Amino acid sequence: MTNKYIGKSIKRVDALGKVTGQTLYPGDRTYEDEVWMKVLFARRPHARVVNIDTSEAEALPGVLGVLTAKDVPVNQYGLQIPDQPVLCGPESNKKGGDIVRFVGDQVALIIAETEKIAARARDLIKVEYEDLPLVDDPEFAMSGRAPQLHPNVLHNVADYKKIRKGDPEAAWDQCNVVVEGIYHTPFQEHAYLQPEAGTASIDDKGVITVHCAGQWTWEDQQQIAHALDLPSDRVRVVYDAIGGAFGGREDMSVQIILALAALRLYERIGNRRPIKIIWTREESIIGHCKRHPMTIKAKWGAKSDGMLLAAEVEIISDAGAYMYTSNKVLGNAVVTATGPYEIPNIKVDAYAVYTNNPVGGAFRGFGAPQSHFAAEMQMNKLAEKMGRDPVELRLKNILDDDKLLSVGTTIPGGVNLETVIREVAWKSNWHFRGPRGENNPDFPETLPRLAKGQGFVAGFKNIGFSFGYQENSWAEVELRGKTEIKEAIVRIAGADVGQGHHTVMAQIAAETLDVELEKIQLEVSDTAFTDSSGSASASRLTFMAGNAVKEAAEFALVKWRNEERPAIAEATWLAPRTTNLDPKTGYSVPNFAYGYVAEMAQVTVDTETGFITVNRLICADDVGRAINPDQIVGQIEGAVVQAHGYAVLEDFRVERGEILTPNFSTYLIPGVYDIPQRVDSIIVEEPDPNGPYGVRGMAEIPYLPYAAVIASAVFDAIGIWFDDFPLTPERVLRGLGKVRSRI
Repeated sequence: MTNKYIGKSIKRVDALGKVTGQTLYPGDRTYEDEVWMKVLFARRPHARVVNIDTSEAEALPGVLGVLTAKDVPVNQYGLQIPDQPVLCGPESNKKGGDIVRFVGDQVALIIAETEKIAARARDLIKVEYEDLPLVDDPEFAMSGRAPQLHPNVLHNVADYKKIRKGDPEAAWDQCNVVVEGIYHTPFQEHAYLQPEAGTASIDDKGVITVHCAGQWTWEDQQQIAHALDLPSDRVRVVYDAIGGAFGGREDMSVQIILALAALRLYERIGNRRPIKIIWTREESIIGHCKRHPMTIKAKWGAKSDGMLLAAEVEIISDAGAYMYTSNKVLGNAVVTATGPYEIPNIKVDAYAVYTNNPVGGAFRGFGAPQSHFAAEMQMNKLAEKMGRDPVELRLKNILDDDKLLSVGTTIPGGVNLETVIREVAWKSNWHFRGPRGENNPDFPETLPRLAKGQGFVAGFKNIGFSFGYQENSWAEVELRGKTEIKEAIVRIAGADVGQGHHTVMAQIAAETLDVELEKIQLEVSDTAFTDSSGSASASRLTFMAGNAVKEAAEFALVKWRNEERPAIAEATWLAPRTTNLDPKTGYSVPNFAYGYVAEMAQVTVDTETGFITVNRLICADDVGRAINPDQIVGQIEGAVVQAHGYAVLEDFRVERGEILTPNFSTYLIPGVYDIPQRVDSIIVEEPDPNGPYGVRGMAEIPYLPYAAVIASAVFDAIGIWFDDFPLTPERVLRGLGKVRSRI
């Protein structure tokens, strides 16, 4: 059957507004009578707030109010567990709410007539701190010798997960080849285009409306209502246009404090004027979460024929000061710790550990990039040690429909790993060049100024929420007209964070209803008239919200054909059930859908400067069904560029809990001359039986193994394995110095 809109590169529904500057982002929303808010951040990694003196700030002309911990009705919040104070202070109603645990904790809010006055008043606040012992090393934090950072959290272990499959201890004696490595993956800043911003006001019915940018309107509403001790119907959350997210907007930033300021100023002085805040880039970098740094210790073994036999992995994830999504990120890291391969004997122990470092939270890939770095490096080291082609070795061990994951179950929805690997190998004209490292005595005797290398990797990841959560997504479709459908209103809450979600939902609705795309009108991301579509995360929105829109459209069509005009139908689509990891063995059905990727990189290493040029990157992704192919290519290229920054350029520095790179002059993100010179995107379509029109979801997938493919290509070029990154010129030159000292 030929589709009218599915599989077509339709122009984005938000394109005109964004290219003309008419689209309204939260920072663009202005009112004639608005007032401004500023935040006093702790900027200390670990301290007790002994006293806060706000008298000078409150006396400054133009200041409307200063809020501290005593003004927060329920001084706690958190996406997974409510372990973070909204404001830290001595009068907090939360036990431990007087403690700041990282530099981004918030201490006071200042509301004033102008932004300048608010900033000046913030600097007049005097805070007396009692510094507490610093815990900045996760391994020390969990040693039993470190101070306890949260009540009832033994050894600062925020979460622990394990897998036991087969008998790895016995299997080592049967392994002909064993490789071991200790891998360190770094922090990464989301660096989205638009810093945190928003406005809040309260109407004559007492409803607080917050305009902001996030990833899940319903969850924002629930957390605001909880902290303010209000029924949820007294809080309305509306998303304006969102300038990027990548997971960094899943957790709270300005949402609760904006609503708090609107509530308290109305109660105190009857203020209903909109309150506005825009974080500076430095405040953004200090104030929101980062990709989790991890230390991953891996030991893998194989038989002489190349079959993988055993793997032991230990993961220590730096959760930072609060939970955020550290437990879920850890689960994802555990499932992907042994890569997209069948290994009969596995032992995995994984820890998320509280420290006084910046908080670790959701970031594109959600734990899988860290685990894929270790797993794919292990696979390529095995291939090197055995003198085998890394592509052939992967094909020999790759997961398929019948092979078991580390958690003891098969992958649902069809497995297409072999196809993506073969597609990349064919497109790249892959040829194994033989051993390139220290096992080859002829390499490198001397290195040319420009050394060239190639690398190969594969990967997989879940689509959608997992580990026992009942995934769901809501949509409503309203058909208007008398004799024919003149207009179709699609109501969804899913956040378009730049990925083109709303365009794809319009395409699915138009296809299902068989109406012109121009007749689809979207009403989106407003808790006043949309229920929950879930978060814009886990590569899930096209799969989940697409199913809900398709189902609601089908229901509405039935009513329309029965001459119910207007025809209104809603649907909540429930994904297949998943199960949590068994606490003893890890046995589970952790996810209901997956995406697959393979990549090949060709690099040039300048051995005089240490500079790495990625000449070509080939990336094949099984997307199930490409609703809008151009948007998929955009997601592949965007993921590659962002992963390139992670792997090669972005050097986020934290020292004793302090952020040393709080702006873009010290934290360098890729520019046009830094990114791969050529990216070849291969769209593979093997439909998922549960996805709308066969969709899988793919926005995170190209990111996953990129750091490993670059490190492997660098090894192929210069014969040095780098087990940590980013591969900055300095790090590469240090590696070259070690090699040259041995020659």
